[in-house]
Amino acid sequence: MESDTEMEDFDSSEEGSNCSDDSYLADEDFSFHYQEGVDPHEDAVDWEEDSNESAGDTPPRVTPRKESQSESGVNCSDSPEEPWLPCKGSQSTRTSSVKTDEDEAPLLSTLKPDQQRSPSLNLSTKTYSPRKRVLASPSLKSKVPRLSTPRKTSRLPHRTTESDQPWKTEENPDEGPQPLRFCPSRPPGLQVDPSATYSPLDLFQMFFTKVTVRTLCNNTNRQAARNIGRGKKFKWIDITVKEFYKFIGLVFFTALVKTRAISDYWITNSIFSIPFPATVMNRDRYRIISWNIHMSDPDEDAVNDSKKGTPEYDRLFRLKPLMNDIRHACMSCFHPHRNLAVDERMVASKARNGLIEYIKSKPTKFGFKIFVLADSSNGYTVDYAVYIGKNTFPVGFGICHDSVMSLVRPSVLGSGYHVYLDNYFSSPKLFKELFDMKMGACGTMREGRLGFPRSEENALTKKSPRGSLRWIREGSLLFVKWKDAREVSMGTTIHQAYGGETIKRKRKNKDGKWSHESIPVPTPILEYNKNMGGVDLSDQLITYFSAHRKTMKWYRTLFYHFVDIATTNSYIIHKDLCKVNKMQPMTHKEFTQALVAQLCEVSIETQSKPTNTGHTPVPIKPVADKSKRSSAGRKRCELCKKSGHSKDTPWKCNECGVPLCVIPDRNCFHDWHNLEGMDPVEYQSSDS
Repeated sequence: MESDTEMEDFDSSEEGSNCSDDSYLADEDFSFHYQEGVDPHEDAVDWEEDSNESAGDTPPRVTPRKESQSESGVNCSDSPEEPWLPCKGSQSTRTSSVKTDEDEAPLLSTLKPDQQRSPSLNLSTKTYSPRKRVLASPSLKSKVPRLSTPRKTSRLPHRTTESDQPWKTEENPDEGPQPLRFCPSRPPGLQVDPSATYSPLDLFQMFFTKVTVRTLCNNTNRQAARNIGRGKKFKWIDITVKEFYKFIGLVFFTALVKTRAISDYWITNSIFSIPFPATVMNRDRYRIISWNIHMSDPDEDAVNDSKKGTPEYDRLFRLKPLMNDIRHACMSCFHPHRNLAVDERMVASKARNGLIEYIKSKPTKFGFKIFVLADSSNGYTVDYAVYIGKNTFPVGFGICHDSVMSLVRPSVLGSGYHVYLDNYFSSPKLFKELFDMKMGACGTMREGRLGFPRSEENALTKKSPRGSLRWIREGSLLFVKWKDAREVSMGTTIHQAYGGETIKRKRKNKDGKWSHESIPVPTPILEYNKNMGGVDLSDQLITYFSAHRKTMKWYRTLFYHFVDIATTNSYIIHKDLCKVNKMQPMTHKEFTQALVAQLCEVSIETQSKPTNTGHTPVPIKPVADKSKRSSAGRKRCELCKKSGHSKDTPWKCNECGVPLCVIPDRNCFHDWHNLEGMDPVEYQSSDS
């Protein structure tokens, strides 16, 4: 996501710009007229969008015009493995009057030697610029600047050579691409013994292993000692693996039972008291552990912080130990099925650091952006990567392209997988590269992407009826347009254009009544709607019982998100195990409750209080010897005591526990329970 500041920096750093603060003019200070014989849209390449980054919810990135490299034939690709090739509409073919070195010779011969091949070449030369600026006022002629590329003016249309193919309809048969052979590196599904019995704690410990937790405990103890050395005042006892699991159990308990504040879980002597947390850990201990959780070695953090401002600085250093362990566990415990989905996930946070993103169209607008690879069939999180900016991935073809190529790795997954993407990631270049890797791709695609067909022959129009379908195939890549409530554009290397499928839609008749009609629907759109929701399903499962909470340190927010990923994946594995063994799985709530009880080492079932049996007389002390029944356990009758008599009785009330006489001539039991204003409270004996 490019910010306004980055755009302003780009203006000042663009090669060939003659603009300065002293000679800056607004748009209304000059006007344009076009030179005859020159395409008026040729200069629009300066506003060309990067085909791999300008998509989705982020504003499009403007590609700077690098004259000194593209015009001299220098390789513009960042990757040494793939040679740069000029594409249609690329920077190497931006003018029609300059194509070869021989054609450039007349132009260069008219310039001084210090002006030849100069990045600051004056663009007002008629033979160089496709358009000429005419001043609105002659007095300003000497101060005309060159427009910098990313000015916030009206964008000129993106010039792309139109496809030589006309758009085809559903009546034209499409053979479809050659199907890819599905060869996963491991059998898809569970990578654990299905015949064994796994409790929720066993599944959770596949992700938070004892080795991983021991590392967390050691780093947390070092961080607590460091905070105490800085003057923080709290009492610290080194945390152990057993206590850390109990802490995680209480974290899940707070996700199941919601209160307004953490301290509310330890309220006593109130009708709103929650007795369980205090039996596991006291309040201060829980809060102190929360304050000091640390995933990396604090001493190594100081070394990394000293590298700020250099390429060696790692912005995710505090996350790496746990993040890498969870990623490895996600890939080792489960191998995905054929259909995969790649999408963005937002972890809510408003921390003041450079990692926070703002995406207006997302339900969670502020937070950490994470690229997620998920299994479309069950929402299992296969792999993920935290976004840190343009340098998140080392490939160098744009964040949208690089994120998919880094997550979908044939060396880990195998070949023949089908990857579903939204228009933030999709581009013809990406789809072709995935197909060369024997990976199919399908997703919505923006028509402004470089390589998308621009043919107007037989294209959809605003007046096209609902259900109209158009397609163009370029080798293995199919482009589809479909008119529903609005026009939808798709790209795919997996499906054919139309296989005879239809879908029902409501239609309002002329008489005002609604009726259903069946309209044709392209095959890629049906499969996209079926398989694209893998990451959304994962987000939904995480939201139900999330450990997410507000923290004072940004990296602890991601710590709780890693806990959520581990718990959700554990539950998905539990369901698949029960499906293999033909058993009824627990619900998500029951699974989380059982996990809390096992982490805290308690039983989920508690002994219920005995039900009320009514006010009936029972012996105070049952005795087997008949000769002692009348004298064993005798106590002073409470009613006789109040009346000033000293009478003992072997009977008491079963409900109240009060000793009372039950004899024919003195029925204190009856009189006691019929006294006016007498509340049947529990009796406390003086010698008990």
